Amino acid sequence: MVELIEGLIILTAFLSVIIFFFIKWRKDYKRTGKLFAPNDNTKMETKNRIKLIFKIILFLGIVLTMVVFWHDQYNYHFGKYPEHTINCLENSNIAVIKIQGEIVTYGTELADSENPETTTEDMISSETILDYLNQIEKNNDIEAIIVEIDSFGGSPVASEEIMNALKKSSKPIATVVREVALSGGYLIATATDRIFASELSDIGAIGVTMSYLDYSQKNKEEGIIYQQLSSGKFKDTGDPDKALSAEEKELLMRDTNLMHEIFIRNVATNRNLDIEKVRELADGSSMLGMAAKENGLIDEIGDINDAKEWLENQLGI
Repeated sequence: MVELIEGLIILTAFLSVIIFFFIKWRKDYKRTGKLFAPNDNTKMETKNRIKLIFKIILFLGIVLTMVVFWHDQYNYHFGKYPEHTINCLENSNIAVIKIQGEIVTYGTELADSENPETTTEDMISSETILDYLNQIEKNNDIEAIIVEIDSFGGSPVASEEIMNALKKSSKPIATVVREVALSGGYLIATATDRIFASELSDIGAIGVTMSYLDYSQKNKEEGIIYQQLSSGKFKDTGDPDKALSAEEKELLMRDTNLMHEIFIRNVATNRNLDIEKVRELADGSSMLGMAAKENGLIDEIGDINDAKEWLENQLGI
């Protein structure tokens, strides 16, 4: 879009110069009746015209620079140019969204500890994916979406946000699982119309974990004392530097079981499976592609080319 605007402005500048010369020539022709009259006055007018032309070119250059600058600023701040562009298959009207790494609510880059000036992408945020989907929804040239997943999961909230956004999309969506679609990554896949995976893809892990390392015994051996200074007895529940009490564990398991039940319900609804069957599968384990197909967790063994072919054949896209 920026290139188009720049081209139009340059074309406008060129045409302005041509029109300027044409108007001046027409006035001279009417005044003298000649196409060109070489006299001192004409020479002086030619010099003045050249100066004026340079002024016009300079003025248009400044205007062009300002227009392009503010156009880019507008798109940067109002989201037309996202941090990452939306991919489309070559010669295709199918957008490709990649969900790779840990799923979080915001912040898609991890800093490299050895070189703080560089970053490595090992996360994807629901904020970014929702922005992609919003752009795709407004783009009439894009008729379908392929979601490419390679993720062990992450934030339950972020996964749910992406799932809901995919379900609300008006465009047909196919998922292609690369290496893994586990936990929140699999939940996202269930929101799409068709799931493709390799026979070697790892699928499922329908479960919730809040496990963590408890350093309290190690601290005790090293003479480190945990001083509890909290306004409520459950305020520092889950702090790895203190032992977890029976009451605290009960609270955490209450929430874990509730999230697990919500996960089961979403998978059963999205995949149109019997909830009791999903509950049997929801022991936190994963399975390879063929077993996942047999249990209804995916639809087909295939890759992105198979997903594209399905969109073409089944949906006429």
